[in-house]
Amino acid sequence: MKGLEKSVLKRVGTFQLAGEAQGSALVFSHALSFWGGIDVETGEIIDHSHPGLGQNVAGKILVMASARGSSSSSSVLAEAIRRGTAPAGILLERPDPILAVGAIVAEFLYDNSMPLVVCDISGIVSGDRIAIGLGEDAQAMVSKI
Repeated sequence: MKGLEKSVLKRVGTFQLAGEAQGSALVFSHALSFWGGIDVETGEIIDHSHPGLGQNVAGKILVMASARGSSSSSSVLAEAIRRGTAPAGILLERPDPILAVGAIVAEFLYDNSMPLVVCDISGIVSGDRIAIGLGEDAQAMVSKI
């Protein structure tokens, strides 16, 4: 029974931008900047100092404690959302106003949303299938599927 309990993951979080998404988790212990860190045309991580160099965020649930500036990350995220090279959703432990602006602008300008959630990310590992949904009282529901 203990092994089964470990595979169950259900978390309640707070939306910075509400939405629903599913995808394979891409978990980083190091913060990632979208400005100079992501190739907006492909979603590939191009930051040579980041341990995820060469991995692709497109369609994934990006999981990290926090993002890393610059303020231009908001425009890069918005453009990646427009192009379809952005993560399907992002889970953070701390709110990030820069990424929130990018996601909100993309939803407003392109009618394309990408959920941005603040929640406990412990226990999520790369490759886990993660679903983000809308729970009661507009809370974010994060679960392993």
